[in-house]
Amino acid sequence: MKVLVTGGTGYIGSHTVVELQQAGYEVVIADSLINSDRDVVDAIEKISGVLPAFEKVDLSDHGQCIGLFEKHPDIRAIIHFAALKAVGDSVKRPLEYYRNNIFSLINLLQMMQKYDIKHFVFSSSCTVYGQPETLPVKETTPRKDAESPYGNTKKIAEDILFDEVKASGLHCIALRYFNPIGAHPSAIIGELPLGVPDNLLPYITQTAIGKREKLSVFGDDYNTKDGTPIRDYIHVIDLARAHVVALDRMIEGKQKKDWEVFNLGTGNGFTVLEVIQSFEKVSAMKLNYEIVGRRAGDIEKVWADTSYANEELGWKATRDLDEMTRSAWDWEQALKERNK
Repeated sequence: MKVLVTGGTGYIGSHTVVELQQAGYEVVIADSLINSDRDVVDAIEKISGVLPAFEKVDLSDHGQCIGLFEKHPDIRAIIHFAALKAVGDSVKRPLEYYRNNIFSLINLLQMMQKYDIKHFVFSSSCTVYGQPETLPVKETTPRKDAESPYGNTKKIAEDILFDEVKASGLHCIALRYFNPIGAHPSAIIGELPLGVPDNLLPYITQTAIGKREKLSVFGDDYNTKDGTPIRDYIHVIDLARAHVVALDRMIEGKQKKDWEVFNLGTGNGFTVLEVIQSFEKVSAMKLNYEIVGRRAGDIEKVWADTSYANEELGWKATRDLDEMTRSAWDWEQALKERNK
């Protein structure tokens, strides 16, 4: 079966392409390369032994989207990662985030109608929960007003998909990620932010390797065990495999409903300082960091109740925090060697 992976040269997308290929799927990657590099396609081939088809496409452009499906009319399923995703940047450029993230989804859904494609896996986010009143977060936890335009595009996209499922008979699974970190054990692909990282772990590894002078820890006065915010960190390989499981579920007719939502995390919350301590342990280095004031928009703590995904999907995150931080450090060191 031919599967379209939008945003397939990105961080989560590239790891998912590898897992799909290893599961026997034929993959077409569509990516605008705004936040990623064409070289990732060759890196995927090094791992899987299969070169995926690649199309440089801005999916928010209706004409380019039409051209993609005219070239690949035999696509039978879509996994949709492609989106602008920096929370802070979305606050500064909200219109660009709504244009890119919403238009691309609508264009894809129109192509699905035209080519009778029934299976759609959507890359959603735990940002739709905001700061939950109760923890851990279940799939039934009420969604809250988004903290950022980026978060709102995920919420709006879920609403669009829910309505389209009701109207058209589309089969859709929305996967709400918590905090993906780590890299492929080969250190051939990993998280490669363009510019200053928005996420914690790449900032840690870039500080340790000498790209950044110092890591700022935003706030130590939260109501947590050490005063720093808590997140549910999940290894990117565990996350990628969940997409294959979700796709298999739809294709094999195992969905309970045509619209399903699953939380993807480990079910464990770690503070920022615990992530730093894990990194220092696996790297045998002392990280240069300082505590600074809180950052606007940060929530205090969130972690997932993963029991529904564990039971219904038969999927479970298996890698611990040390394995996540070690793989990210291996990737950062491999990048340095590659760029010598």
